[in-house]
Amino acid sequence: MRKYSFKTAHRTIEINNKTLIMAVLNVTPDSFSDGGNYLDVQFAVDKTLEMIKHGADIIDIGGESTRPGAEKVSQDTELKRVIPVIQSIRKVLDIPISIDTTKSEVARQAIAAGADIINDISAFKMDPKMKDVCKESGAGAMLMHMRGTPQTMQNNLHYDDLVKEIKDYFDSTIQELISLGISKDSLMIDPGIGFSKNVEQNLQLINRLDEFLEFDVPVLLGTSRKSFIGKVLNLENPSERVWGTAASITIGISKGASVVRVHDIKEMKQVSALTDAILNS
Repeated sequence: MRKYSFKTAHRTIEINNKTLIMAVLNVTPDSFSDGGNYLDVQFAVDKTLEMIKHGADIIDIGGESTRPGAEKVSQDTELKRVIPVIQSIRKVLDIPISIDTTKSEVARQAIAAGADIINDISAFKMDPKMKDVCKESGAGAMLMHMRGTPQTMQNNLHYDDLVKEIKDYFDSTIQELISLGISKDSLMIDPGIGFSKNVEQNLQLINRLDEFLEFDVPVLLGTSRKSFIGKVLNLENPSERVWGTAASITIGISKGASVVRVHDIKEMKQVSALTDAILNS
């Protein structure tokens, strides 16, 4: 496993021989897997405490669903969902927090409330002002590959060379951000499993994840409960895809993933810890 010092708004996160668990906390009514579960602020805080107990290293808070075909929400709605949760968590906990958003104002207010990282599925392309927020705040940036928007992303699935085209996307994105004065040490990349890809493409990306290590930044893998697992295993209910998720992150970690974004923290912590132990032996 490679070593990284990932710089964020309020701390530097050391990644060294241990896969980090990024726990999903969706404060939305329509997320594909756990929508509506954590809309109450106190319940969200209690759930965060439980996630930490089970091994979460980063809490990823999102106020707008990014599932295929999800409806957009207004900036005000997103702010009302996520800012009280971040503020309440910060009163009692010092765990790193990422804000899952494509809106620069949501990111700005989230960082002011205590978030450390911007997790942007559009890699700062849906809202160009996100680059300024990242530079001015020093936030960590998780940059994902996607074509279009959640509403249109599954309409364009043709690639002449899947891995090469995604690598070209990251190469140009990383170079642009560095040229603007954003530190490379603040960047992380995510190939975007389930975003603008079909089942076979998702499987190929996981199998070839090590090819993204050439950028010398941490790689994030988000496969948790996703539809490609359901299609391979014939499981319609996302909550039944735990073992498929476990298989995908085991392969992903062995191929170089530094962070895994998951819903089932307790189970995936065990999976990642044993995978790490084998790889580090």
